Amino acid sequence: MTRVVAFVPDLMDRSRIAAAVPDVVFVREAADLVGEQADVVVLDAGRPGVLDVVPSLRCRIVAFGSHVDTALLEAARAAGVDEVLPRSAFFRRLPEVLS
Repeated sequence: MTRVVAFVPDLMDRSRIAAAVPDVVFVREAADLVGEQADVVVLDAGRPGVLDVVPSLRCRIVAFGSHVDTALLEAARAAGVDEVLPRSAFFRRLPEVLS
């Protein structure tokens, strides 16, 4: 089974992720991701400082953000995120993206 750990502070986003992946583990701070044993880490790329932890993660990383914030999405790619998606695409493809 794929172990998914997420830093997604927004409660509505959390509920959508938990509906698709009931065993997801949410962390309170992005720094809490470092050292987690995860197969996939999910990041809300729009949160301040979240991309700073990316180099410390040793698993597949998926991030989402606003489709209009192309600079943020590009920064996530440059930081080393494996898959960067606009929010709408992330939630539309959620089960596929996290499998």
